[in-house]
Amino acid sequence: MRIGLVGKPNVGKSTLFAATTMAAVDIANYPFCTIDPNVGVAFVEARLDCPCRDLRHRLEADGRLAPASEDDPREGSLCEPRTGSCIGHRRRVPVALIDVAGLVPGASEGKGRGNAFLADLANCDVLIHVVDAAGTTDIEGQFHGTGTSLEVAQQRMREEIDFLQTELDAWVGNLLTEGWQRGVRRVQAEGEKGLLSFIHEKLSGLGATPALVSGAFSAFKEVHPTEAQPWDWDEGTLRVLGHHVRASLFPVAYAANKWDVAPEGSAPLLDGHRLHPCMADVELALNRANEAGLIHYRPGDARFEVPSLDRLNEAQTKALAHMGARLNRLNGTGLAPLFDHVLFDMLERVVVYPVQDEQRWVDGDGRVLPDALVVPAGTQAKPLAYRVHSDLGDGFIRGVDGRTKRVVGADHVLQDGDVLKIHAKS
Repeated sequence: MRIGLVGKPNVGKSTLFAATTMAAVDIANYPFCTIDPNVGVAFVEARLDCPCRDLRHRLEADGRLAPASEDDPREGSLCEPRTGSCIGHRRRVPVALIDVAGLVPGASEGKGRGNAFLADLANCDVLIHVVDAAGTTDIEGQFHGTGTSLEVAQQRMREEIDFLQTELDAWVGNLLTEGWQRGVRRVQAEGEKGLLSFIHEKLSGLGATPALVSGAFSAFKEVHPTEAQPWDWDEGTLRVLGHHVRASLFPVAYAANKWDVAPEGSAPLLDGHRLHPCMADVELALNRANEAGLIHYRPGDARFEVPSLDRLNEAQTKALAHMGARLNRLNGTGLAPLFDHVLFDMLERVVVYPVQDEQRWVDGDGRVLPDALVVPAGTQAKPLAYRVHSDLGDGFIRGVDGRTKRVVGADHVLQDGDVLKIHAKS
């Protein structure tokens, strides 16, 4: 599962990437600071408490574990994550994040780095389009300063949203157009089934599946009915088809960055597009201050704590006060709800916990709930077994629900937060 960060240059994509991955990347106030894509891992908080909360309650009730102390650095969490973290039973799970170099109008025709930009998105499951909510940059990413009016800022955001959709649609449309007439004539005898197979073949490198192509083609027919045969479709028709396929291949969320300096009256809805207000620079600064031990801050929180003012110089004190005021205005930096929406609403994922012991919820080495797997909603027990290890999938016998101890079959649909023991032939 891969999330792509896209947008024009100089809107804060690399800052957002660094803030969520804490990777060292170049960040500068000029276009094309990023040339090659940055690839990292972001950690998103699961919507439900980690099952280690229930485990703690059970152990405490049985008298086998003392309550967590007030100074417990993990605030009662018992699990031992192999990846991610868990503090206060708030489990953070990994997702791959790709920061693509800035796109400019005409990229599909070779402008800027051209299709090299677009190719970096090929295997992304969803895109986060970072837009400049403050309107400080033009469509080419040139900085024009703060203090832009609301009307200008909104118009520039419209241009950003429209140009990216245009470039992505043109990219997919160009892939369809290339060799279209020769290709579709090969499947004349197969009718629509053959046509869908051909489209899938053309776009499989972008992650297209037969189901996705079929759904996009149905949507295309509803808005663009035509009596012409596919081999007679003009470029405009193929562009419309490309638009519908692109919308299914690359769903887009909009991160309205620099919201703290956006004009007064800015709203999180623009022409029907839901905007996610965010402040990537504040999130990055807070995470770095937390790593340096200057503050206590958890991503997603609307506040931070300063353990000792004596460790701060005057500039640091002023900076933290300024960031605290900005956090209060937005009730956080906005990045946590953005990624929550992308992962759990748009991609429709759930988090499940495979274990080897359904009683103690541990793996073979005795680690408590070491794995939190992010899987599509509707995933069944046997496919989950394959996610853990191919041998478990091949030898699957049954599963056991770790909470209810109920035996479940291969087609049992897993729910968010489930704990599952998998029995398999050795």
